[in-house]
Amino acid sequence: MRVLLVEDDDRLAAALTTALARHGHQVTRAGLAVDALRLAGGADFVLLDLGLPDMDGLDVLRRLRRVSAVPLIVVTARTEEREVLRGLRSGADDYLVKPFRTAELIARMEAVVRRGTRPRPRRDDVVRVGDVRIDLETRQVTVAGEPVVLTRREFDVLAVLAREPGVVRSREEILDEVWGDPLLSASRSLDVHVAGLRAKTGRPGLVETLRGTGYRLGSAA
Repeated sequence: MRVLLVEDDDRLAAALTTALARHGHQVTRAGLAVDALRLAGGADFVLLDLGLPDMDGLDVLRRLRRVSAVPLIVVTARTEEREVLRGLRSGADDYLVKPFRTAELIARMEAVVRRGTRPRPRRDDVVRVGDVRIDLETRQVTVAGEPVVLTRREFDVLAVLAREPGVVRSREEILDEVWGDPLLSASRSLDVHVAGLRAKTGRPGLVETLRGTGYRLGSAA
């Protein structure tokens, strides 16, 4: 396979490149997130380190999953259960903690390939709900053609819902993806931002609350 190795540690990258090549894989190495996003389109498999110098690896993973279903394993030194869950929820097919044996990495790659790829995500960067237009790429929202100014966090919450219209996202999932901490579920932060979205757009039905479950993108009524 054509493997994209996203790793900023030169020594580890060299060792993995040699090991993967020994198993017949063609390896391209990227040490920066910007290069990883540029090169991912030509890869059959991605190995992604999370500790990159120019962008957090989870952000790279989320951006990549918006446009690609390429098989991907996170390889990182982050061992906390919360980090593992965040990686898997963000779209990783598997999560391998350093240090690891090459044989285990190869076995996991083969298992991911056997399972097959996930459904290819929608490529639409613009989501429309009635007269509300949400541009996920430019982070702009308009209502009836008029721009609406949102805070960064307000837009992030809206984007989580807009990427999967109709899908219910739990409070914990949203807090984890936007704030990076699902344990904030006892706070009112999410409720305040949802209220802000409804008020600023003038569309109270845009974010629908499902009591005891979470939120989903609703109607523009």
